[in-house]
Amino acid sequence: MLRNKSNELQKVEKGAAPAVPEQTHTGPVYTPAVDIFESEDRISLLADMPGVEAEDLKIDLRENVLTLAGHVASPEADNETPVLREYAPGSYFRQFTLSEHIDQAKIDAKLTDGVLRLELPKVERAKPRQITVKSG
Repeated sequence: MLRNKSNELQKVEKGAAPAVPEQTHTGPVYTPAVDIFESEDRISLLADMPGVEAEDLKIDLRENVLTLAGHVASPEADNETPVLREYAPGSYFRQFTLSEHIDQAKIDAKLTDGVLRLELPKVERAKPRQITVKSG
């Protein structure tokens, strides 16, 4: 048993570890910043993923978990050598758990200038509606 307080093992609560997947390549893993907006018929999610091209972006949906994964390659040309690098190429990774109020079959994604926009339409029963009251 360890007696020295600084050498004691620290208890880590379940789920306290960062949700970064095991990597198969070197480089940093970034968590893209997101903005989420809601309207009556949909939820819109905007994720900042600068440097990611559409062919290097994977969006996966299984068991109500939406996974965003993208990779950024080195921007220099073959005949260039980096002199100063303030942003290292790497990967983006973020996951979201979707509720049953999202119509998963109708999710739409568009990547423009490093910003991914996901449109998550709500199912019909989740949309608010006005009920007309009849007299008599």
